[in-house]
Amino acid sequence: MTDLTKLANGQPCQIRIAAICNGRPETSVWCHVRMIDISGSGMKAPDLLGAIGCSACHDIVDNRAASYAFTYEQRRLFLLEGVMRTQVWLLEQGIVLIRGEREPRPERLSKIVPRRTA
Repeated sequence: MTDLTKLANGQPCQIRIAAICNGRPETSVWCHVRMIDISGSGMKAPDLLGAIGCSACHDIVDNRAASYAFTYEQRRLFLLEGVMRTQVWLLEQGIVLIRGEREPRPERLSKIVPRRTA
């Protein structure tokens, strides 16, 4: 299985908070969701429940940027929208597959072989 936390580095931010996002992929990290019964004291959320976020967006969703007055609900919405964008990206890249779906097949060459002349 792919290590999603390492995969995030160098990828575009999927949280994308308007007027906050620095748009610099080199600062991207994996931002985990924190929810009761999913994470908590001594319990980390599964990596699939995370989003790729730049350092600026990560500071907002983790409430480390005191200079911005976002509510808890706004910060949670930013992160959850980022999780959804990240999951779509993971599916598009073929990193995560849904059981029962086929992997995209590589384009096949034609079975028709041209005849040699003389």
